[in-house]
Amino acid sequence: MIAIIDYDAGNIKSVEKALQYLGEQTTVTRDAETLLHADKVILPGVGSFGEAMDNLHKYGLVSVIHEIIKKDTPFLGICLGLQLLFESSEESPGVEGLGALKGKIVKIPPSPGLKIPHMGWNSLHLQNEGRLFKGIPEGTHVYFVHSYYLQAEDPAIVKAVTDYSTTIHASVEKGNVFACQFHPEKSSSFGLQILKNFASLEKEGA
Repeated sequence: MIAIIDYDAGNIKSVEKALQYLGEQTTVTRDAETLLHADKVILPGVGSFGEAMDNLHKYGLVSVIHEIIKKDTPFLGICLGLQLLFESSEESPGVEGLGALKGKIVKIPPSPGLKIPHMGWNSLHLQNEGRLFKGIPEGTHVYFVHSYYLQAEDPAIVKAVTDYSTTIHASVEKGNVFACQFHPEKSSSFGLQILKNFASLEKEGA
């Protein structure tokens, strides 16, 4: 069973529908016991970093997420969910992220002819053999909606990048923590394949 964390951050329904289309049993919940006993957990999200962290604290989910990660349960952050896994964001100065991964979230720099937010399809450059990208061709286009982007501290955890005004760390993996800045649930058949790869993961080392 795949649990989707409900913390009022939007985008939950489309993730749930994509997983159900793939035949996966899902539950949308903020119940600690359900989340801790799930086979896999997804943190989706769109919206503001600070508000999302407030909600995670309000629902008592911060310690639950740390426990899930500590247990080595496969965990996937999507869009804002990726950003929350890191330490801080320029969007919400002074607000601490989950800090499960090292790095910071910064504003996409302005560039002539490019609109911010970055909204639309961009190609991925794959690197470092990501487990989520098994069977995904180099240059695959996926769907982004964001104004801030990840600068990961450790380049080895970066499994895909895209170029939009700058080099954007589009996907990371460390142990059983996975995250995508793009929306796999809105990225056609290859996006569904990425979700399928996540759904079929075994615990690392199992």
